[in-house]
Amino acid sequence: MNPLGTSDLQISPVSFGCMSLGENAALYRDLLRKAAEAGINFFDTADLYQKGLNELYVGETLKPIRKEVILATKVGNQWRPDGTGWDWNPSKAYILKCAEQSLRRLKTDYIDLYQLHGGTIDDPIDETIEAFELLKKQGKIRWYGISSIRPNVIREYVKRSNIVSVMMQYSLLDRRPEEALLDLLHQHGIGVICRGAVAQGLLLGKPAANYLQYTDGEVARAAKTLAKVATESGLSKLEVALGYVWAHPAVATAALGMRTSAQLDDAILALRHAKPLSDVHRATLRQSVRSFHYDLHR
Repeated sequence: MNPLGTSDLQISPVSFGCMSLGENAALYRDLLRKAAEAGINFFDTADLYQKGLNELYVGETLKPIRKEVILATKVGNQWRPDGTGWDWNPSKAYILKCAEQSLRRLKTDYIDLYQLHGGTIDDPIDETIEAFELLKKQGKIRWYGISSIRPNVIREYVKRSNIVSVMMQYSLLDRRPEEALLDLLHQHGIGVICRGAVAQGLLLGKPAANYLQYTDGEVARAAKTLAKVATESGLSKLEVALGYVWAHPAVATAALGMRTSAQLDDAILALRHAKPLSDVHRATLRQSVRSFHYDLHR
């Protein structure tokens, strides 16, 4: 059974990353409803986004179908009193307080997946885990996970906690998780929530630009190869980009930021045709761009 689902509600391979939604509440609600009606059942938000308004909109919109969706939110970033930015706070007391606030904004009495929104190796990790375990015992959350790309932090939570998921950036243009993390998480039955699968649109036809350690020329070559694979396989470019990350068994879902109805339509089409990319096409894509590894936090 998928660690991010139940016997009667499995997580959809395409999920809705709510961070990208703006201030237009009416459009926001329309997109969320349309996504849910199309079979997207995993919605990811955070108390950080829009200082809580994001959670509020998600909760209000999805309340009528609460039992049909999986709600995920995040905690750990504390807004400063003057509103100019935020600081990292993974303390037990802060997590417990924020959980109550998120529950109210999400209009629910339980959060399906509560995630630590970052993390460092110097955090009071055992204290942080205690907070999540207590919330789980109280029935306020069903599962917990972390959102991180730091190998050393992820390994600690794999060893010391009962996380069911790790949200991390992963795409053809960011293959760093393939070095060790994906296999490690799969071995422990921990699902990956993939973000950044389209590399900020660079894999879908957006003008080439520098990305991570890649030059614009390298990005252009990867995008051109992806487009060729799409043509050869009869798939959309989005389906190829998603099929690449879906091919690893650790990946439970790919979270997409959808700001427009057209973007959502593309995501729905990809959901209906959801399948991993073939080994041959995946190898072709890999050959189009060099690989590199995490430099820090190893």
